[in-house]
Amino acid sequence: MKKIKIGLLGFGYIGRAHASAVRDIPIYYDQQEFRAEITHVCTARKETAEKAASILGAVPVTDFRAITENPDIDAVDIASPNDKHLAPLLSALANGKHIYCDKPLCANEKEAMQVAEALKSYSGTSQMTFQYRFFPASIRAKQLIEEGRLGDILEFHGAFPHSGSADPKTPLKWKLSGAAGGGVAADLGSHIFDLLDWLLGGFDSLSAATRIVYPERPSPDDPGKMVPVDAEDSLVTLVRLKNGALGTVSASKVATGTEDGITFTIHGTKGAIMLKPMDLDRLYFYDNTAPGAPFGGLRGWTAIDCGQRFEKPAVFPASKAVTGWVRGHIHCYYSFLHAAAAGIPADPPLEQGVRIQNLLAKIKNSAADGSWVRL
Repeated sequence: MKKIKIGLLGFGYIGRAHASAVRDIPIYYDQQEFRAEITHVCTARKETAEKAASILGAVPVTDFRAITENPDIDAVDIASPNDKHLAPLLSALANGKHIYCDKPLCANEKEAMQVAEALKSYSGTSQMTFQYRFFPASIRAKQLIEEGRLGDILEFHGAFPHSGSADPKTPLKWKLSGAAGGGVAADLGSHIFDLLDWLLGGFDSLSAATRIVYPERPSPDDPGKMVPVDAEDSLVTLVRLKNGALGTVSASKVATGTEDGITFTIHGTKGAIMLKPMDLDRLYFYDNTAPGAPFGGLRGWTAIDCGQRFEKPAVFPASKAVTGWVRGHIHCYYSFLHAAAAGIPADPPLEQGVRIQNLLAKIKNSAADGSWVRL
């Protein structure tokens, strides 16, 4: 059994999700390929690093180089804020570490180009944390499309609505700061664009519009002081596929009444699929080739109970158990570690992170002047 030692950069919300996934993989997967352990954890401050280390049973550090340049560490997990990704990424790439990186890849397109250049001489295993690919409903959707069950794609719609910034009193933290690589395009748009890019095989062009709903928000350091906002709260795009099919893709942090409502509908000549918001247990399939008579025949939406029907070696929890948000992270992380242990490429790799980062830049360009941009 191969032992994979991981150094974790960041122990905020996403860092905890990643750590939880590593801890739980032996419970969820009955396999003897590898055992993974977080041996080092890095945060910006000594006290937070020590607190994280006490939880994980790891060594606390405050300099990422103590992880990326450490010969005893096999894999680097980058779960820090967007604008803190570049330097650790370049160091981990230069030192040949396996890399697991949260989305988006980095803060902007210029940084992504530096990563792309470094990838040319990289031989390790890398993977982006686009975990919404890793639910059984998403995997089944990909299978149905590749099997031709939808026929030619005619139209599609994807959205990731969230209400986390709907309150104007929400402080201006880094995810609401363009300077820190934040904004809804990077935060949630990266997920829905990656998911549809994966399902539909790439986009041809798009036209985007964005909005900063509240131009000022309270300072996180002094709630009585208002500071300017430089990143969008709302994003709507019109997207064209290479076959000419049109669709819409949107993301929002001000969609009052929603929580984590990622959703898509894809219509084809032979059928359609639909993922309902907050319902990751079922993929809805419409078979347009089924008889429509008499009285509707057998035509209609079928709810496919995907549940937690992951392929072996997944053994826990039961296939009918309700799918939780963390479960996608677990399967995403397992897929990365499986690839690293086997010495094979992981999917989606850092190259997909570069691709999505470039897409986010095109969205900003289009929103700035209202133009269509080729991708």
